[in-house]
Amino acid sequence: MDSKSVREFIVKEVPDWDDEVVATARFKAFSGQRSDWEPKYLFWRDLIIKIARHFGFLLIRPSEVKSDWFNRGGLTPLCIDHVLFVMYSEGDIILCADLVDPTSGRLSQLFKKVRNLMLGSIRTTEVISEDQIILTAALKDKAVEVVKLLSDSHWNSSCVVTMWKLQDICGGPDEASAVLSYLSSSGKAQHFSVSKKDFVEGVKISFSTTAVSSVSNLDHDVLYLIWTTEKLQQQLDVIDRRYEMSRKSALTFLHSGNRKVALRYAREMKVGAENREKCSSLLNKVEEVLGIIANAESTKQVSEAIQIGSQAIKENMISLEEVDLCLSDLQESIDSQKQVEKALEKTPYADIEDDNVEEEFKKLELEVGNENAPVPIPKTGSTSEERESEASEATLISEALSNLKLSDNSSRKLTIHNQVVSVEDKERETIELEAALG
Repeated sequence: MDSKSVREFIVKEVPDWDDEVVATARFKAFSGQRSDWEPKYLFWRDLIIKIARHFGFLLIRPSEVKSDWFNRGGLTPLCIDHVLFVMYSEGDIILCADLVDPTSGRLSQLFKKVRNLMLGSIRTTEVISEDQIILTAALKDKAVEVVKLLSDSHWNSSCVVTMWKLQDICGGPDEASAVLSYLSSSGKAQHFSVSKKDFVEGVKISFSTTAVSSVSNLDHDVLYLIWTTEKLQQQLDVIDRRYEMSRKSALTFLHSGNRKVALRYAREMKVGAENREKCSSLLNKVEEVLGIIANAESTKQVSEAIQIGSQAIKENMISLEEVDLCLSDLQESIDSQKQVEKALEKTPYADIEDDNVEEEFKKLELEVGNENAPVPIPKTGSTSEERESEASEATLISEALSNLKLSDNSSRKLTIHNQVVSVEDKERETIELEAALG
């Protein structure tokens, strides 16, 4: 975002911004007791925070704030250095050096906090000389936004994401580092990594009011699987771009009558379609594994809830009729959830056959063929083998350009042993609870 947009926003938010008398008073340096300059300080502080929130600035440069944001015809506020220093002293600003390193252990993070407290306050010049500073209000807003965005796409009380995904959500590596540091210091996130064929960094984030649980072996496996899906999706995007470029080139040369070059691009399309099918098949399998793991975790939570319920029944002497009613409600909830999942599974994605695109493509081929239909000139001495070769090339181009249905019909069979905790049917649950009552 350029400084011009910021200045335009300031003019809209501050009606008397261009008033020379008012501006002269505002731009003066602070002097006297705090009670003398506090109203001006609050004006500048609130304006800086409002600008940051409006434009989504998590990190700001003090030099830009002083020289660009509030520049009025070459004049800049003489009090901005003091404003930023007071904001830092009161916790409205965080220096990047004060951030807790999320990649370190919790004990190291505690030592870092203690060290920052022991160092005491810093000078005004140190704040203004920082390359970037962090606005606390914007950091908290961004952390809440990230957690909400992730919780909306996950059913469990926590999730695992790659650092690449977190950086994409936060808007960059610096912003992601600040958000992760804030969440880690509050016990809501924990950084960890996996070293297999590749080094993968990830984050476990808690959505509940309690602190994030420790990272398990399953979390490491899930992180690597998620990273694999992201890599495969990136590869699919590359294949699709190359396929589209080959398709356009094939059409161009087919339109110009250069059959040999068009045939070469048609062959590239065929190879691209085969590669996409393989990549898509592998991606579907990995996503299926992640889905099974997520279902297993949900099932485990239900099982644990049933065990807790059994203990509560013993302690509170609940009747079997009440238990049966609760189980009926639970079964209805599970059945409703399964209906939603089946409805989602019926939504076509990979197996879509776009007849409209194919028909349009055939029309385009016919149009190209009609425009460039050469006048038949009998070739002297032409052999039957040459005519068959030319016909074969034309058929290959036509088939390659018409084949846009990249469906994945490969069968997917996957068995996971010793990982899934199943919930038995209603009758077995009742038997177990009756035994618990005894």
